[in-house]
Amino acid sequence: QVQLVESGGGLVQPGGSLRLSCAASGSIHSINHMGWYRQAPGKQRELVATMPTGGSTNYADSVKGRFTISRDNAKKTAYLQMNDLKPEDTAVYYCNAALFTLGMRFSIYWGQGIQVTVSS
Repeated sequence: QVQLVESGGGLVQPGGSLRLSCAASGSIHSINHMGWYRQAPGKQRELVATMPTGGSTNYADSVKGRFTISRDNAKKTAYLQMNDLKPEDTAVYYCNAALFTLGMRFSIYWGQGIQVTVSS
């Protein structure tokens, strides 16, 4: 069993900052990549940022220069530092991980999602 648990969301004013965390736990052998996606009301889920193990990061154009993804591999945790937040960043943010379980099965897992609201 593998779980991804997000934390750090909430309400922030435009121009403010938030830091999301995603902790992976359970029967994990190794993690290929971790990432963040978001889904705003009435819209499809979209990629925000991904970070493969040992590889380069990838960002949506809309967040480049404002958001930074990072990982602590020892803690199996990914972070998303979000600066200069805009109302259009309002969405449910989901953590994503592609990993091998202890049984060497490759699977993709999702967190439960966490709300980020940018509003004055």
